[in-house]
Amino acid sequence: MLQCEESKLTGLHANVTHCAGHGFIGLWQDDKSEIGEGAMRRRYFIKRMIGAATVASAGSASAFSFGRIAGANDRVQIGLIGCGGRGTYDAKLMRAVGKVDFTAVCDVYEPHATAAGAWAGPQCRAYRDFRKLLEQKDVDAVLIATPDHWHAIPAVLACQAGKDVYVEKPLAHTVKEGRAMVDAARRYGRIVQAGTQHRSAPHYREVARIIQSGELGPIHFVRVWNYVNMDPDGIGRSPDTAPPPGLDWNFYLGPAPQVPFNKNRFLVTYRWFWDYAGGMATDFGTHRFDTVHQVMGVDAPLTAAAAGGRYVLKDGADTPDTLQITYEYPSFVLSYEASMVNSHGLGARTPGMTYYLARGQDDRPHGEAYYGARGTLFADRIGFEIYPEIKGESGPGALNSTSDASKGYRMDRKRVSAADATDLHVKNFIECVRSRQKPVADVEIGHRSTVVSHLGNIAYLTKGKVRWDAAREEIVADPQASALLGREARKPWDLI
Repeated sequence: MLQCEESKLTGLHANVTHCAGHGFIGLWQDDKSEIGEGAMRRRYFIKRMIGAATVASAGSASAFSFGRIAGANDRVQIGLIGCGGRGTYDAKLMRAVGKVDFTAVCDVYEPHATAAGAWAGPQCRAYRDFRKLLEQKDVDAVLIATPDHWHAIPAVLACQAGKDVYVEKPLAHTVKEGRAMVDAARRYGRIVQAGTQHRSAPHYREVARIIQSGELGPIHFVRVWNYVNMDPDGIGRSPDTAPPPGLDWNFYLGPAPQVPFNKNRFLVTYRWFWDYAGGMATDFGTHRFDTVHQVMGVDAPLTAAAAGGRYVLKDGADTPDTLQITYEYPSFVLSYEASMVNSHGLGARTPGMTYYLARGQDDRPHGEAYYGARGTLFADRIGFEIYPEIKGESGPGALNSTSDASKGYRMDRKRVSAADATDLHVKNFIECVRSRQKPVADVEIGHRSTVVSHLGNIAYLTKGKVRWDAAREEIVADPQASALLGREARKPWDLI
């Protein structure tokens, strides 16, 4: 059974667990042969076309796609690339929007593709190679729910093929991959939505209104935290073995370095290896960084500095089990904390409130806190609370110091319960496929939020302070850190 990141939800998906385990794109060839000269020509073609495509050609592709959908009574045909827990979860919510069919599914792990095809129905074709899915003319859009290192290539190729894209978070495995995805979406006129569903949550829009209206007072310190407890064994050590039946390991690796099969690098636990993901910062943090951008009305930090390590978990994985990142923004400081060996988080529980992924009576393992002079706002995926400040001042030498709460509070106490918004988020995507309007988590937004995660990881890996030029998307005067903005993909997958 897949391990899960998300909590149990209410409403449309009551008691359904929102799994973090992604499926895998199919990169198989029927004869299991190596990719040959034709694919190499295709790579050359892709690079040239991404660099030279015009707005006019993008607009015509977009108009053609919309016309075909409207001509089919607004039905939208989707192809699923990556048929694991998260992919099938998103797919079910998309189909529930109405007039949505899954006419193609694809996964490099054959049991996943077979199961997804059976769910989708007899009209669905199951593939081992995602490129064949993209050749299917009746597919209007694709849902990509693969490991992180396989987000960018299918997304770029899908845009080139005239298909819209919903891609799970984090948007890309590197900063340069993310920019390539934005460029492809713009040049080919495609709707591309990042799977950062907080953007569709009504309660987060209210949080943004409260903060940006000044109700909480000026905000100069924001805190984000993600806590889980995998002590003492973590994911467990596992020896290298032969791949399981139905999996072609070489194609699973794709652009990542060639290594022997190890079950810890496959399915859910891939996220703890730098070759395929970015650990807690990209897996959990990206959602919250995106929310901080939405709430604070910003889109890029100025600097990032990090400290941490894999201090406790000795299971052979790469990413830190303890991580603290400090980001400087133009008008505030953001502190990010991640722990894989403690799940308490911030605490501060309120009777009657439900907290995201809380297991006990006192824990609050995930969320954001916005600290203002009039109060503090705590928020997570399923609600928010305001804790008001007492009137008067506190601290040594304060001019009007008081500890008397009877003087009253600077604002009202408030609490709001909500639900995960993935259903609303995929609905927004489908609506935008039909209307050609920009989605709430447009690819540019998703890219800029994911960059925050990457910069934090780069600061951790280089043990230095990273200075970010957002306009140029460059790290300033640090060649070692700059080299980590991308990576050399394993041939022949050096496509973007």
